[in-house]
Amino acid sequence: MSTRSRAVLFSAVAAAAALSLSACGSGGTSGGGGHTNFVTGNNGIDTVATGSRDAAPDLSGQTIDGQTLDVADYKGKVVVINVWGSWCGPCRAEGKYFAKVSKEYAGKGVQFVGINTRDTSTTPAIAFEKDEGITYPSLYDPDGRLMLRFKKGTLNPQLIPSTLVLDRDGKIAARALQALDEGNLLKMIKPVLAEK
Repeated sequence: MSTRSRAVLFSAVAAAAALSLSACGSGGTSGGGGHTNFVTGNNGIDTVATGSRDAAPDLSGQTIDGQTLDVADYKGKVVVINVWGSWCGPCRAEGKYFAKVSKEYAGKGVQFVGINTRDTSTTPAIAFEKDEGITYPSLYDPDGRLMLRFKKGTLNPQLIPSTLVLDRDGKIAARALQALDEGNLLKMIKPVLAEK
């Protein structure tokens, strides 16, 4: 193999490794540009003031178990949207917290919805939810099209897991572009739930 061929091969391998590492990480604070009115907190949670929030886009389709779901049907509730994949280690780390909090807040006006992304079939996604004890629905989005419906800068498709909290009017009130523990998940939900 020539020196040039080795250099090209090395560059291709390095690029592939970088892409795979960036596809699932511990998150960050950048959503990819745009004007979204997010104010970044010191805990990795970004918030938007009540009068400056953007409406969530249409989030409807088939769930991983073949049902039809439209997030707009939950208007009037605080909706927690978690973008995850069964292939993602940080998603597995936060799964138990989402399962626990979703059950604790089910009767308090909070609805959880997952967006499963980049799983090539629903089989590993269903197994993930069973393993983690997740009982709320998840939209199946293998190619990330639902994520791309959000206003530029709201989500970064390379930062999985990501979580958004929608207020009772279906507007984006908070986000985290990283895995969450129970405490930080509650820090996202409680202020929005307390709004009148």
